[in-house]
Amino acid sequence: MSGKLLISLLLSFSVLFLTSCDSRPEKKYVPSREVEKPAYGDTLVDGTIGEPSNLIPILSADSASHEVASLIFNGLLKYDKDLNLVGDLAESWGVSGNGLILTFHLRRGVKWHDGAEFTSRDVLYTYQVTIDPKTPTAYAEDFKQVKKAEAPDPYTFRVSYEKPFAPALPSWSMSILPAHLLEGKNITKSPLSRKPVGTGPYRLKEWIAGQKLTLESYHGYFEGRPYIDRYVYRIIPDSSTMYMELKSGGLDMMALTPVQYQRQTNTPDFKERFRKYRYPASSYVYLGYNLRHPLFKDKRVRQALTSAINKEEIIQGVLLGMGQIAHGPYKPGTWAYSANVRDFGYNPSKARQLLAEAGWKERNGQGILVKDGRTFRFTILTNQGNVERLKAAQIIQQRLRDVGIEVKIRVVEWASFLSQFIDPGNFEAVMLGWTITPDPDLFDVWHSSKTGPKELNFIGFKNPEMDSLIEKGRGTFDRNQRRKYYFRIQEILAEEQPYTFLYVPDALPVVSARFRGIKPAPAGISYNFIHWYVPKAEQVYKDAAKP
Repeated sequence: MSGKLLISLLLSFSVLFLTSCDSRPEKKYVPSREVEKPAYGDTLVDGTIGEPSNLIPILSADSASHEVASLIFNGLLKYDKDLNLVGDLAESWGVSGNGLILTFHLRRGVKWHDGAEFTSRDVLYTYQVTIDPKTPTAYAEDFKQVKKAEAPDPYTFRVSYEKPFAPALPSWSMSILPAHLLEGKNITKSPLSRKPVGTGPYRLKEWIAGQKLTLESYHGYFEGRPYIDRYVYRIIPDSSTMYMELKSGGLDMMALTPVQYQRQTNTPDFKERFRKYRYPASSYVYLGYNLRHPLFKDKRVRQALTSAINKEEIIQGVLLGMGQIAHGPYKPGTWAYSANVRDFGYNPSKARQLLAEAGWKERNGQGILVKDGRTFRFTILTNQGNVERLKAAQIIQQRLRDVGIEVKIRVVEWASFLSQFIDPGNFEAVMLGWTITPDPDLFDVWHSSKTGPKELNFIGFKNPEMDSLIEKGRGTFDRNQRRKYYFRIQEILAEEQPYTFLYVPDALPVVSARFRGIKPAPAGISYNFIHWYVPKAEQVYKDAAKP
């Protein structure tokens, strides 16, 4: 994902559809009668269904890890509230040589959390370890495009490319690692995976496996000390339990389910204590097929599966209308999205026809399709804690049963889901989601070279034309030309159906009303977290050590 599909970036190109309730929690604090002023202190307790796997960002591909790491590390660049690239560890940068040379001028005086100075040595090391064949990372490809990387002085970093590379600038939003702690060592065995040292606004204070991670504000942060003293991630795999914790005061923030948003959060008490928000998420949910499995090698079978699934039924029944149909890997309304791609709409008759063409004509006594003595049955694997995916899988289970396919559903805890099933390719079909980031490059998820262990094309999709289009798309700076390549890519995916693209959900975060400074924007609500604050008189956790 090369920084482009990092699941910690929940970004959106669309105009936000926002709802909020300006209020304050009861019992936990006394509202201030004075003019509100930003104040240091307090703790935000956030609920998460997944536990991080590794807090060295280049070694992890899960959203839980990247969400935490995003507060601990910085890149050279970052996206602002309007999804424009701006400086982060780089104070400024220049582009020369017809776009083939990038020169970054680094901030001076930036300190790592252990007090060491940040310099170009750290950037050069991060580049080198990322492209090292011994490093098991999914993010190396963008940096393999670099012909030469150099650090001519402590505050200058320069990279040269042999040919145009459109994702060059966005790729340098990757997290920069501390060279003084990692150089000459095996990064896969580093204690920094659980005790990271970054330059970011927060540093890890405590990690209690299976329970919580506690981050404390870094007072020496180069953009200024964050107002909120501590950020606690509580690991709660069940959304209903998480919601009970929110209402009882054990959480300040979580992602609501559609049912919670629509039907359980409209009481006067809740509206007084919390603000909730709604906007189109920059992500999509899909049913992905293991293309190495005999059942899914024939594209007519995959087309039949998509034809048998009623996506609108899922959006209305599971999301309560708070989402839109996904037809491919881009969100409607973004510049790379094609509205004219032919997709397989809900058509059970077409599904049966395609299955028959693929040889699935006979049925056994239970009405399940049989071919060459084998019944058509498979298991959908999904992760624990995501109620919408489970409900969607149940609807899919029934619709596929209607056309003679038996589906089982298995829900697995997140860490095991990744290590025991996704990474080794030990699955038949999975229901998962990807985050969509501003640059439309798809190399890490869809290129045939990315089908190895721990890489992101874990379904094993290989298509020579697709590979060529992806390479051409990242090889030109001309947006109109790139758009043509991405439009054709969407046509190929619509024809091949390696995924059944299901839906683009709405993001539904809720935050305790005592937190101020939240300014919704195309980037969501968390982009400016260091500026969130709680007025002194309304702070709950006077002793930040006890969230």
